[in-house]
This record gives sequence, structure tokens and C-alpha cells, in this order.
Amino acid sequence: MIKERLARLRDLMQQNSVQAYIIPSTDPHQSEYVPALWQRRPFISGFTGSAGDVVVTKELAGLWTDSRYFLQAEQQLDSEVLTLFRVGLPDVPSFEDWLVSTLAKGDAVGLDPRLTSYNGYKKLAARLAERGIELAPVDQNLVDAIWDERPAPPSAAVAPQEIRYAGESLEDKLNRLREKMAAEDTAAHVLTTLDAIAWLFNIRGQDVDFNPVVIAHAIVDATSATLYIDPSKIDDGLSSHLGSAVRLQPYHDFQDGLRGLAKAGSRVWLDPATCNQWVVEQLSPGAELFFKASPVTLFKAIKNDVEIQGFRDAHVRDGVAMVRFFKWLNENVSGGEVTELSIDAKLAEIRGSLELSRGASFATIAGYEGHGAIIHYSATPESSSTVKPKGILLVDSGGQYLDGTTDITRTVALRTPTVEQKDRFTRVLKGLIRITLQPFPQGTAGRQIDSLARLPLWEVGLNFGHGVGHGIGSYLNVHEGPQSISFYRCTGVSLEPGMVTSIEPGFYKEGEYGIRTENLAVVREAPEVTSGETAFRRFETLTLCPIDLLLVDRSLLASDEIAWLNDYHREVRDALSPHLEPDEVAWLKSATKAI
Repeated sequence: MIKERLARLRDLMQQNSVQAYIIPSTDPHQSEYVPALWQRRPFISGFTGSAGDVVVTKELAGLWTDSRYFLQAEQQLDSEVLTLFRVGLPDVPSFEDWLVSTLAKGDAVGLDPRLTSYNGYKKLAARLAERGIELAPVDQNLVDAIWDERPAPPSAAVAPQEIRYAGESLEDKLNRLREKMAAEDTAAHVLTTLDAIAWLFNIRGQDVDFNPVVIAHAIVDATSATLYIDPSKIDDGLSSHLGSAVRLQPYHDFQDGLRGLAKAGSRVWLDPATCNQWVVEQLSPGAELFFKASPVTLFKAIKNDVEIQGFRDAHVRDGVAMVRFFKWLNENVSGGEVTELSIDAKLAEIRGSLELSRGASFATIAGYEGHGAIIHYSATPESSSTVKPKGILLVDSGGQYLDGTTDITRTVALRTPTVEQKDRFTRVLKGLIRITLQPFPQGTAGRQIDSLARLPLWEVGLNFGHGVGHGIGSYLNVHEGPQSISFYRCTGVSLEPGMVTSIEPGFYKEGEYGIRTENLAVVREAPEVTSGETAFRRFETLTLCPIDLLLVDRSLLASDEIAWLNDYHREVRDALSPHLEPDEVAWLKSATKAI
């Protein structure tokens, strides 16, 4: 099937006079997770991971993806028609460099300009031009043209995010944005990223699995805000919520709105990292383009007091869910009926019964033994393993609640672990504790503290390939920027009070087991260590869930690390016990005893 699709795509490439065609993972909104109608890269390649780019030429097709997906890609790709390029490994070229070395001067590379950011387009065009290769936008998406049964656009209704959860009205948010626009002397600001739009207008949708966003565009000027959205999604409640502050227009009228700005010669603020090249083309010539990161991104990342309290409340509920899940696992694993898929179903059942629950925040990763080493593994009926009372199980899951989003990973031993497994687990735990305990000065970015989580592994010649932490939305996307704790994803944005991030070091032994321990934390002021003129910050842990003591090698922990673990487990007991049944409290006390 993939071979046939590639053949049809190559026919269209020839008709459009392009010698290569790029199919990225993203959509017109530069989303990480995309609705079914825009999942073109999985359609053309068979690879379902959330990150990766496919490039097709007349002779070869390749998938470029990072270390989180190497094992998954090996299993899903048909190696006879698609070559896997493992991004980040020595001697593996980027797809840009590969195109330059593969194509000839005068060749053209096609792509849909809606699917690449302005920054990405500029960078690619410049790289290809070095070889005399043209970057040729193709207005019709060529994958869509061969997708005979392409899913319809989602049509679920949109709901207001009430002020008791948002903590700030949409009018106040718009005024904050307009203040920034006035400071930059811009007449309009164009927004295309779905979580930014959902946050700004205090709306939530169901258009993307796990992410409560709605497909929309927005243009904000000094006196009005226009939301471009499918009219069928609007009901009286949403109209009342948006009121006179927002003008509603059909989603497909966005092009007219952009061309109106171009005709008026407006000075327009665009975020070059997120607005797509097609948007730029609609505004040019005519509009004066001002490129700078959208202020909405940082507004959204720095949670207000209401949102932070919502995170705390959501994590109490989520901690209750995790205790009930692990107690169920312990009681049932010997029966031979627990599978990776039934773990997913059980977590969904437990979380779904909780107040304010709105489903999972991403596809549950339940990786037993060797599957745990596949960093973003997702069980299927064909791959799902039966979980037995032996070995190691990694469970990475999260919930969406009206007042917050959760993301937690725990690794558990289902029988006495090996000396090696305890060593690796404890070193990963030490990394989490080191970052959690470490105060840092104002202005510190995630790249500067990423290595703290790696040091215990580095000491014995080990490492892991993914970043240490990502931002988390407030009942929004489980992955958000601009902050990150990563040696390669961090863009230099400092960690500011109110930002919520994951802390998730890991270790993976291919074919045998995976280990990851993940907590969410909020950045707070640290006046107790601030001296002189430099303010300090630190992390306050939000996640409330036991860490498996069976896997802890106490001899590897320093005294302050032992104290942290005991204090953390005491906090977990105190926070969760009032919400649990007596037998659940007994299980929790045993799981959180002092070491």
C-alpha cells in the first residue's frame, strides 16, 4: 500500500516539475499533534510517531526522525521503499544536507507552503540555493491529491474556558496583547498556533486528540479581534462568551483577512517560528511585516495564581488515580490478564471517573520490558504484551482536567529487580532530585541545567537521547513552549516564575527495559537563597505519586537526596490519603515508607 502511494505521489511530482517533495509532520498551524485530515506523513510512510519528516525523490524516499522514535520507526517502516535516517547520530545527514548532496543544480524541491514556518522556509531555501536548487511552493498538497478517503474536518462544538479556571478574562488578555503591539508600533497581530488562540480567547475544543484546541486563525488589531473558525462549532453559549470583543468569521475567510491587511499596507506582527510561509505570501506585497516571537507564547507559559492552584488541585486528583492504578496493577498482574492495552484502558477508566476530567493528555505509553526502551511506544492489538510478575514496566500517562493538565511517568519493578536495574533507576532518580533541589539565578535557561539530570549517568558512561523537560499547558497542550530543559530544544528562553515544566530523565536498554521518572514542577521565587542583586528561582514539585522503592539503591543516594525522597513521599501521603479508601491508604503508606 505504501509503495503504491509513493508511486502515485511521484507521478504528481513529475507533473508539477519537482524532483523532490517534502512531507512534514505538521499542519497549517505548526502543530505537534494534528487532526486526522492532516496526518499526511503517517499516510505516506506508515510511521505514526509524532515527529519526523519524509522526503521523496524519484529514486528514494526517507524518513528523518529523532532518537525517541528509532525503534518505533524500525518496526513500522517498509525498508524496501523507505529509508530511516536517525537524526542526531554521527554521519547521518539532515534532510536538507541530503537533498543538497542528492539533487542536481537546477532541480526543484516542492512543498506545501502552509506546512513550513517562515523561518524554516527561509533556512531551507538558503541551503538549497547554495547548490543551485530551487525551493518551489506547490499550492495543492500532493499527498491530499492521492488520499482517496481522507477524513473530514472535525466538527465538535467549542466551549468557553471559564474565568474560574482561566484566571483572566479574554478582554484583559487582548488588552495585554494590544499593549505589546502598540509598543512595537504594529497595527495587527496574526495568530495561527492553536493553543495560543485557545488561551487568548479562553476557549477549548475537541479538534485534536488529547489537546483541547479548536482549528482556527485569529487577527487582532487595536480595536477588534477576529476569530476565523468553522461556524458550525459556534453555539449561543460561545457567542455570549466572546461577546462584542470578538468578531467571528468562517475559517476559510482567513485568506481574505490577510489580503485586507496587505491592501491597507498595515504593519503586521508575525511570529517567524510559527506562522507559515503561506501566510507571509498572502501579506506580500503590501503589508509591512514585523517578525518577532508572539507575546502570547510567553503570556501563556507564565501561569497566573488561579492556573497554578488549578495545577495543584488537578495533581491531587491525578495522584489519587495513580495510586488506584498501581494498587490494581499489584493485585492483578499475577493473574495473567494485564496487558499493555488493558493498562491504558484502566488508566482511562480511573481518570475518567474523577471530577473535572476531560480525558487523557496524550496516548498512554505502557512499555513492558523491551517495549519500555521505545521512548514513545504506543501499544497496538498486534504489539501489546502481557505484563507478568517479573521485569520492569514503564508507564507514561497524563490527564486533562478543566483546571490543569498532568503528565507523569513511573517505572515499577514487578519482581525483585537486578543490581543493574536498581543502579540505573537510582541514577535516573538522582538526576530528577538534583534538578528539583537546585536553585538557579534569574535568567537561567533550560539548556544550562539539562546536564544536572545526566551527571549521575555520565559518571558511569551512560546517557539518554531526549530532553529533560518541556512546558505544560493549563488544560491545553501537554507540550508547550517557549521554555524547555534540553540541550538541543532550548531556544534560550529563561525559566520564569509561573512556568510549569516536566522533569523527566531516563535510561533505556534496547530490547530489555526502559526507565524514566517524571514529575511536573512550577518555577517559583527562591528568596531563601537570593542574595545581593540577583534573584534566584527553584522548582516546586506538583506531581503526587509514589516512586517505586523496590528499585532504589539507597547506597547510591546522598543524604540530601534521601531526605528529599522521604519528604516527597510524606507529602504524597498527606495530600492523597484524605481522598482514598482505607485499603488504598494502607497501600500508599507501604509504598511511601521512609528509607
